[in-house]
Amino acid sequence: MISEVVPGAPHIALLFNPTNSAGIAILTETEAAAATRSIFLVPAPAGSLEELPAALQRAVEEKANALIVGADVLFSTRYASVIEFAFQKRLPTIFFVAREVRAGGLMSYGVDPADSFRRAAALVDKILKGAKPADLPVEQPTKLELVVNLKTAKALGITIPPSILARADEVIE
Repeated sequence: MISEVVPGAPHIALLFNPTNSAGIAILTETEAAAATRSIFLVPAPAGSLEELPAALQRAVEEKANALIVGADVLFSTRYASVIEFAFQKRLPTIFFVAREVRAGGLMSYGVDPADSFRRAAALVDKILKGAKPADLPVEQPTKLELVVNLKTAKALGITIPPSILARADEVIE
C-alpha cells in the first residue's frame, strides 16, 4: 500500500526486529513483495531500543522514500519517537496498528484489535463453559483495518490516492 501512496518510490525501508521470528517473517514476506514491484527494500534491523536510532538512520542513509514499521512490541513502545524521526526526515510511514496513525503516522494496515479481543473473549467463554482448549479451532484474524492520516499526508506534501481513501476504514482529517 505504501508504494501506492508514494508511486515510483525505488527504495522503501523496513524497520524490523531480527531477534523476533515474526520480524524475520515480516522481512521475508516484504522482500518477496518488493521484488515483484521492482522496489529495493532497505532492511533496517533493530533488536533493541539501543539499536533503534541506528536502524532509522540507515533508512535515511540508504535513501528510503518511505518506511514500513514492522509489528513488534519494541517499536510499539517507542512509536512516538519513530513517528517524530520519520516526520523530521519527511518519510511516509505505514504501521500495523491504527494507534500510531492517530499519533501522527501516515497510515496503518493491520488487525483490528477490538475484533481480536472479541474473538479471544468468545474462546475464553467456551473454555470456561468446559470446552477443552485443544478441541477449539485455531483462528486467524478476519478483520483488517486501514487507517489514513490526511493531516500527516498534507504536512508531507503527499496526495493519498482515491483508491486508498475508498478502502480506508478510518480517515483522520
